[in-house]
Amino acid sequence: MSADSGAVESEFWLFGYGSLIWKPPPHFDRRIPGFVTGYVRRFWQNSQDHRGTPEAPGRVVTLIERSFWQTLDDPHPSGSEKIWGVAYRIEVAKVAEVREYLDIREINGYTIHYTPFHPSDGSPTIRTLVYIGTPDNDQFMGPQDPQKLAEHIHRSVGPSGLNKDYLLHLDVALDSLSAESGDEHIKDLANRVRKLEQEATVDGSRATTEAVDRELKKV
Repeated sequence: MSADSGAVESEFWLFGYGSLIWKPPPHFDRRIPGFVTGYVRRFWQNSQDHRGTPEAPGRVVTLIERSFWQTLDDPHPSGSEKIWGVAYRIEVAKVAEVREYLDIREINGYTIHYTPFHPSDGSPTIRTLVYIGTPDNDQFMGPQDPQKLAEHIHRSVGPSGLNKDYLLHLDVALDSLSAESGDEHIKDLANRVRKLEQEATVDGSRATTEAVDRELKKV
């Protein structure tokens, strides 16, 4: 059912393009994969409350209007015109409760916007609410060197867990939505973080081996 201008006004739909894809809100009765247009998704939002701390913020995704993004010097290309994610329809009786929950979950620099959502099955567009960290919020970081950003994500941690887990979960979740739902920016950062993980494992194994060798020499 569409929640567009001709749809029932009591329906409340939410678009998730980050952690909401794999960590859904409570009290939803429909979950639909699809996409929005007119934006670029980037890991350009500080996270002081979930994947980092005020002293050492992590990074999470936000949406940037494509027209504004085109004025920036971004090392990553724009990729697809489609920003894939998931739309959730919230039970009517629980809308106020869920909105309060989301306002707390997305409080760190995000504001409410509305955008048309295109279901992957080609059904009519849905008017969805979406939380976006716009460039004028004080947690917006703007373009960053991809390798430095990956290293920052790799080492960051906050109350909701490791920053790298957020990135890697998002990468996998996007790939699961559609054959065309992958995000080049997300994929590149995820691959860089996976490589950092491999290097850390090798370094750790080498350090352990060297420590054992030193102990054996004492015998």
